[in-house]
Amino acid sequence: MSPIIFICFTLYTIALFAVTRLTTRKGNASSNEAYFRANRKSPWLVVAYGGIGASLSGVTFMSVPGYVQSSAFTYFGVVVGNMIGYLLVALIFLPLYYKLNLTSIYVYLNRRFGFWAQRTGSSFFFLSRLLGSALRMYLVVYVLYEFAFKVMGIPFWLPAVVFIVIILLYTLRGGIRIIIWTDTLQTTFMLLATLLTLFFILREVDLSFAGFLKASTTEGYTKMIETDWRANNFYIKQIVSGIFLTIALNGLDQDMIQKNLSCRTLKDAQKNLFTLSASLIVVNLLFLILGAALLYYAKTTGFMLPENPDSIFPAIAFNLSNVTMVLFIVGLLAAGYSSADGTLTALTTVVCFDFLGFADKSHITEKQKTKIRKIVHVICAFLFLCVIILFRPFHDESLIKTILSIASLSYGPLLGMFCFGLFTKWKINPHYEKYIPLIAVLAPVISYLLKFFSAELFNGYQFGFELLIINGLLTFTGMCLLINKNHV
Repeated sequence: MSPIIFICFTLYTIALFAVTRLTTRKGNASSNEAYFRANRKSPWLVVAYGGIGASLSGVTFMSVPGYVQSSAFTYFGVVVGNMIGYLLVALIFLPLYYKLNLTSIYVYLNRRFGFWAQRTGSSFFFLSRLLGSALRMYLVVYVLYEFAFKVMGIPFWLPAVVFIVIILLYTLRGGIRIIIWTDTLQTTFMLLATLLTLFFILREVDLSFAGFLKASTTEGYTKMIETDWRANNFYIKQIVSGIFLTIALNGLDQDMIQKNLSCRTLKDAQKNLFTLSASLIVVNLLFLILGAALLYYAKTTGFMLPENPDSIFPAIAFNLSNVTMVLFIVGLLAAGYSSADGTLTALTTVVCFDFLGFADKSHITEKQKTKIRKIVHVICAFLFLCVIILFRPFHDESLIKTILSIASLSYGPLLGMFCFGLFTKWKINPHYEKYIPLIAVLAPVISYLLKFFSAELFNGYQFGFELLIINGLLTFTGMCLLINKNHV
């Protein structure tokens, strides 16, 4: 391994454990209440700031700049939709979760529809988040492997194991209480790395920021609006998709909501989301600008771009100078850790509350619950590692497309069930409740088939991320077939 990479990795890991140590010095940091809800004492501004890093992850850090190559700035439509989606989550979903005093949000599905609905929702979240976050972490391991470990003959699985063990060590004891604070460290380093890399690229091509924006516009890199309604990045589809993706990936996602539920009050949690939504507009635009800068640098210097768009940023950063290489590694490490630590805690929470019934087992002591919780946490980490290693042969396109495509299929049933529960007063016939899992499986299968044959069926129209809406509507319709006619 390059000494520079090793030093960066070591120093960042030390900083991470230092923050962990400071966080756990006071109070009962290892209690189950601290692990699952941070004792509901998290400062909302800290949660909002750390949420930037947690929301973006390594995929945004690398795939969004690479995405500019094929789609210019059209991804910004999704970002605008994200902001609207965050506002809806803050105003509609958070009040419900606080009113019911939930730890796992899928307990709501049990109270509304029964046992099978809760298990279905929890299962879909578990699968969706496990795949999505593991692929985000995979990207970090992939880059370090390609640019450092591969030439040394080190197998791909070894750095993956190292990363998972580190994350396991600093999250096992304190859970969400620690993650709230480590996310702030990771957000800081990710943003600094992006800003400074942009500065060095502009200095290399000898352009002011204004001059660069003008040149990028001339090259077509900054195009934000795609007007072809058949394209999968048509601007209206991008905005609408962004709204529903945010509702699904944040409002119906235990990982993101668990951090919000750690705030002292509903009002604090809402202020957190309002602040986060505005911040992400600016930060995502920054990543798109960085993507344009990378492409402009390659064009003006004759740098040969790699085939895989996820490799554009690291290839240029490693080629430009040792400084940009260090910045990239630090930013990537920050993004990678932030995408995995919260997920392990959220997956553990869902297993403990939705499958093992922690809330209903008063006969089990806190000590016993802690032991069970730690075992579950380790098992989830192992599954995380398995996904990272098994995905290696299938990485052939921008991961942001892959992850959002998975989300469009896997979060649709959650979107349909929650919307049915929130916006109707209908009750499910107890005799038909057992069919909820079947509906939740059929909806994404039908959605996938529609996407696969969309060009033939709909005069060239191609489904993009709005497939999530279709998926949710199919689930909603299926739920309507199960209603108790006596309560309509």
